[in-house]
Amino acid sequence: MKIEIWSDVACPWCYIGKRRFETALAAFPHRDSVEVQWRSYQLDPTLPEHYDGTELDYLSTRKGMAPAQVSQMFEHVAAQAKGEGLNYRFDAVVVANSFTAHRLIHLAAAYGKQDAAKERLLSDHFEHGKDIGSQEYLTALGLDLGLDAGDLAELFSTDTYADAVRNDIAEARALGISGVPFFVIDRKFGLSGAQPAETFTAALEQAWQDSHPLVMVGAGAEAADATTDSHAESGACGPDGCPV
Repeated sequence: MKIEIWSDVACPWCYIGKRRFETALAAFPHRDSVEVQWRSYQLDPTLPEHYDGTELDYLSTRKGMAPAQVSQMFEHVAAQAKGEGLNYRFDAVVVANSFTAHRLIHLAAAYGKQDAAKERLLSDHFEHGKDIGSQEYLTALGLDLGLDAGDLAELFSTDTYADAVRNDIAEARALGISGVPFFVIDRKFGLSGAQPAETFTAALEQAWQDSHPLVMVGAGAEAADATTDSHAESGACGPDGCPV
């Protein structure tokens, strides 16, 4: 079973959704048969590489929200994050364009480190005030993850993985995704937002049953639509009773 998650590093609900999804996946009996792929998305691709101002400034000026409304939103989201064991510090968030960070996630995927890169970027952005648009920070993160220094240098001297990021965003648009996080299971089931873990659990179970339907074999297959006589032959009980 494959699960694709469209998400932005600069999206606070995406980190909360990651935790809730992970809670459900950890308890899912078939978790070892689940492949998770992170897909790129940008909430604001027009952001400059670095924005001069705080997260509160950014949302109130560029998004037209009243500062008091933004502060109230921060409090609500931080409380939700705390419930998942996350310590959001909106006062320390460095507002920056996430495009290169998404390219780094694609590079990390080539090393089998995609989830680790996504986790670090989200945590560093929302909990530790790191600059996700900084070449110095992204290089240090890549080295911490065990990525090759040459590949990291190439990330900043070429447009490596830029098309991969754009393709993810274009595919999201084609699927009708207009907000993140967005979870797509086997290209059949979609979940929008940081749903409760119970909702993810129900979706995983439904998707698994859909892709692994029960197949009747032997006499039991005939018994499914048969008469009482057939039940007697197969040693099964039916609506009219059990064979003696």
